[in-house]
Amino acid sequence: MRLLDRYLLRELLIPLGFLLCGFLIVLIAFQLFSDLSMLQTHQMTVMDVVQYYLVSTPEFLVLLLPVVLLLGLLYTLTNHARHNEITAIRAAGVSLWRLCIPYFVVGLFFGVVLFAMNELWVPDSSEMAAQILNRHAEKAPGALDKDTQINFGFRNGRDRRTWLMKSYNLKTHVMTLPKVNWELTGTNYLLIADSADYADGVWTFHNAQKHHSDTGVLLVQTNLLVMPEFTETPGQIKREFDFNKRFTVRAALSPDIPIREIIGYLRLHPNDLTAQKRNQLDTQLHSRLALPWTCLVVVMIAIPFGAASGRRNVFVGVASSIVICFAYFILSRLGIAMGTGGWIPSWVAAWLPNLAFGLTGAWMMLRVR
Repeated sequence: MRLLDRYLLRELLIPLGFLLCGFLIVLIAFQLFSDLSMLQTHQMTVMDVVQYYLVSTPEFLVLLLPVVLLLGLLYTLTNHARHNEITAIRAAGVSLWRLCIPYFVVGLFFGVVLFAMNELWVPDSSEMAAQILNRHAEKAPGALDKDTQINFGFRNGRDRRTWLMKSYNLKTHVMTLPKVNWELTGTNYLLIADSADYADGVWTFHNAQKHHSDTGVLLVQTNLLVMPEFTETPGQIKREFDFNKRFTVRAALSPDIPIREIIGYLRLHPNDLTAQKRNQLDTQLHSRLALPWTCLVVVMIAIPFGAASGRRNVFVGVASSIVICFAYFILSRLGIAMGTGGWIPSWVAAWLPNLAFGLTGAWMMLRVR
């Protein structure tokens, strides 16, 4: 069957390549015309524009891959069916499931690529694009360094510590006017200092005062206070900052938070999240896990639509893909909205489109004659 597999792959990959390049060029060109005035305002050079859209390409590809795969499969299968090639192959004793193995391999490969881009490149693409966009912008007088964060705070729900600070530098790990409130064996403590820095795995506070929070009694006052029991690391603080920056009210509808950050955040806040935020994060997590499987679902739903016997126009595949994409989009957004609102379990909300279309595709494949 290797000759047949190579033939089927070639007939699929050629239109896939043309479709992917064509859609990507059209999407970037449309975005370029839309952003033209903004690019001129930021005085970007030609190389800046090329780099700007180059770092944005993974975000475009995440949107395009399932659509291109669906359109390419429907076009290829419709073309095969139009020339009775599928009928001839099945008449030679090849089952429909065996015939479609190359298509499932392509769907699995696209799913792996989609997962890698969505986790490794897409989350940081917006920030990288913003840096390129503001490359030639003049820094305002008195403006802070981009690595310095103002009025930053976070809570370590696992260890019951809350950190507040006037400023924090992500590179030097120096904070000014830190306040740390924590609970230990039923007693609440408050630590106030002029500054703090992180070295050799330990936080050191300068001009520090340690109070008993409930009574206000001053327990310790010293120029230098080392706190090895504070387990928060600069890496963890940066992840908290990045997470809070990425997390918005519409985060579940426009997911851009990597799975590792969501899991780390949930572990750090096991009991101190509101029901709404936990539902939103759980739905976001399951949505990102379900997204790569969309490519396999596309294969499952495209095969029965495109492989049905009969002489049909190849543009039937185009019309079918539009209807399928629209239905999948509506069901996906409806599920995510219901999961975020707590109406249905988060995993059901995220996996509902894949389960519905995957099972429908499998049922339709069994009925193909």
